Amino acid sequence: MIAPATPADAGEILTVQRAAYLAEAQRYADPFLPPLTETLDEVRTALSGPQTVLTARLRNRLVGSVRVHVDGDTAYVGRLAVAPDQQGRGIGGRLLRAVETVAGARVCRFTLCTGADSAGSLRLYQRYGYRLVGHDRDPNGVPLVLLEKTVPSRC
Repeated sequence: MIAPATPADAGEILTVQRAAYLAEAQRYADPFLPPLTETLDEVRTALSGPQTVLTARLRNRLVGSVRVHVDGDTAYVGRLAVAPDQQGRGIGGRLLRAVETVAGARVCRFTLCTGADSAGSLRLYQRYGYRLVGHDRDPNGVPLVLLEKTVPSRC
């Protein structure tokens, strides 16, 4: 079940996020990726801020989350995380579709970034219509790819 996050979800969101991004930290030899260094207070702030946070639950267990922030005609998707033991079961795709439904009527495009060497993430985003539009590096020098998806009915 996918639903908006509540303040009570903050600890579970942080736990799933850290577990999900641990493999990314190992891939890039960087234990300081922003999703790993985010604090519980920062997650709580995200839940009370202008962005939308969605969660995926399997029975009573939180198994995934994603965030989206709308600025003008662009929706910025971030922190898509699925518990490692639940990856590959379509949860990430359902979260992505849900975030697009929540923000799609208000925007012309969705944008996100992921690690340049994160093949699984890249496949997921490309499967849902995202295309490569650029390259960047995070503050620690990790190579990133920027992806975008336009909303044809809105642009």
